[in-house]
Amino acid sequence: MKFLVTTGGIIGIVIAVIVVLLIFVVIGIYNNLVQLRNRTRNGWSQIDVQLKRRFDLIPNLAETVKGYASLEKGIFEEFAKARGLYAQGQQSGNVEQMAQANATLGGTLSRLLMVTEQYPELKANVSFQDMMAQLKDTEDKISFSRQFYNDTVLAYNNKIELFPSNIIANLFGFKAAQFFQVVEEAQREAPKVKF
Repeated sequence: MKFLVTTGGIIGIVIAVIVVLLIFVVIGIYNNLVQLRNRTRNGWSQIDVQLKRRFDLIPNLAETVKGYASLEKGIFEEFAKARGLYAQGQQSGNVEQMAQANATLGGTLSRLLMVTEQYPELKANVSFQDMMAQLKDTEDKISFSRQFYNDTVLAYNNKIELFPSNIIANLFGFKAAQFFQVVEEAQREAPKVKF
C-alpha cells in the first residue's frame, strides 16, 4: 500500500510547521521580556532597600553630631523634605522623583559632614565612626545597585526596541523602564567622608 501525499497536503504540513515555529518564537520572546522586566524590578528593589537604609542611618548620624554641635535647623528640614519626596516617588513608582530625593539627601549629608569637620572629638567618637563606616558601606551598595539596575534597564529597553521583539513588546504592552540617573551636578561626586 502506497502513501500518496498531495501537493495540498504538503503545503498544509509546511504551514502548520511554520505556525508552530512562530508560536514558539513568540513565546520565547515574551518570556525573555518578562524575565528582563522582572530583573529590572528586582534591580530597583535592591536600590530601594539601600536608599531606605541610608535614610535610616542619617538621622542617627545627625543625632550623634547634634550632641557635639548645634546644627542648623535647615539640615533637618532638608532631610525631612528628601524623605517626603522619596516616599512620594516610591508610592507613584517615579524613579526620577526618587533620584531627586537621593540628590537632596546627598546635599544634606555633605552639609552634615562639613559640620563634623569642626569637631575633632566627634570624629574620635566610636558611635560616630561606626555609623560612618555603615554609611560608607551603604553608599558602596547603592552605587553597585544603581549600576546593576541601569545595566538591566539597558538590556530590557534594548529588547523592547529591537526587531522582532519590539512587535511582541508592543503587542503585550511592555513599556520602557527609566534609568536611575544623577539628578544634580553636585551629586556626580560622592560625599567626602573624613575622620
